[in-house]
Amino acid sequence: MLPEDYTLANLSHFVGREVGVSRWTLVDQERIDRFAECTGDDQWIHTDPERVAREMDGALPVAHGYLTLSLLPRLRRDMGIYPPEAPTVLNYGIDRVRFLRPVYAGSHVRVRCKLIEITFPGPNRILMKTSNRMEIQDSKKPALLADTLALLLTES
Repeated sequence: MLPEDYTLANLSHFVGREVGVSRWTLVDQERIDRFAECTGDDQWIHTDPERVAREMDGALPVAHGYLTLSLLPRLRRDMGIYPPEAPTVLNYGIDRVRFLRPVYAGSHVRVRCKLIEITFPGPNRILMKTSNRMEIQDSKKPALLADTLALLLTES
């Protein structure tokens, strides 16, 4: 849960601080298969549980790295990382991403978000840079680390 005073007017007070933690989200085989179908990346290590178990000593299929990365916008939005006074938020880019640990089918992940920087590139615009740590339940090592940029469009 984000602090009560987490607003556009007070955003600068949160620079350098963790501002939110998302809920746990299941990355199941169905989600992995849908992502594979959507992207055309149907490599067996993602989509063939029987072959993975047989050829990788009983292991489970691995979620695509880009699937785990693609969960960031929703998990961040759900935690309320964007103050409600910003009616429009656009993904602006990723400055850095590192995939540190595979996410296996059936895993639960969540995101810890730290506000790194805010800048004002123009009238009614706030560029928000955050550091995101995607954790895997019951794992000490995160699935990924990513620094992302979001452009908040304000009305005044």
